[in-house]
Amino acid sequence: MKYRIVLDTNVIVSALRSSQGASFRLLGLVGQGKFEFSVSVPLIFEYEDACNRQGASRLKPQEIGGIIDYLCLAGDRRQIYFLWRPCLKDPKDDLVLELAVESGCDFIVTYNQKDFTGSEKFGVRVLAPKEFLTLIGECS
Repeated sequence: MKYRIVLDTNVIVSALRSSQGASFRLLGLVGQGKFEFSVSVPLIFEYEDACNRQGASRLKPQEIGGIIDYLCLAGDRRQIYFLWRPCLKDPKDDLVLELAVESGCDFIVTYNQKDFTGSEKFGVRVLAPKEFLTLIGECS
């Protein structure tokens, strides 16, 4: 079964900070056919903003831009036509959950699982990157 996921911003930032660990491995699998990955304009802007903050990564802005461009290319681009807010603690998490619901995602992959408490009532489960890699048989 091919799962559909949304990657929380903290997974992308973590992958750009270190080439070790589950987030880097997961980012490397984007576009490889192991899972489907959904993106939206607001989430891409959030990725870009977080990745370009000082200290977020050692990459140059043009390198970050290339990665963001690839995520746009590889992802299933979705438009959010509604602006309901599930009212999670952080409004930036709301945009992740909105995308997950709109695109029929199976999982939100994040390091902040507690931030998405209540997402299960929308049919979306929350997993850490390593848990998702294990689920798809890619954890080494």
